[in-house]
Amino acid sequence: MKDGERRQGPQPQRLLQVGDRQIPTDTEGYLVNLDDWSEEFAQAQARAEGLELTPRHWELIRFLREHFHTHGVQAQVRVMIRHFSTVWGAQAGSNHALHELFPVGGPQKQGNRLAGLLRTKGEH
Repeated sequence: MKDGERRQGPQPQRLLQVGDRQIPTDTEGYLVNLDDWSEEFAQAQARAEGLELTPRHWELIRFLREHFHTHGVQAQVRVMIRHFSTVWGAQAGSNHALHELFPVGGPQKQGNRLAGLLRTKGEH
């Protein structure tokens, strides 16, 4: 699925209030239409998940979006660890630290939701 495409098949939806718009997501908060992503969406979805976004969250969200747009797939956690261990240091870029940043499903689930990306394969 490329940017802007809709997910196929019937999926339960909910609406997330983002400014003056209501953005459709599935019941877990993944965008139905990838073109609806904005930083405001990420902030609203984070609030709905009880997460306050810090500069490190934004750096990871931007990394996830750039990786997806460059490679057409979501970054695997090991790719995130390799990148952020180099950028932030071994401890701050570790698997444990990345999961502490995104406590509701880790960087691959919660990070992808907030980055407006697809559900990773194997998620249910």
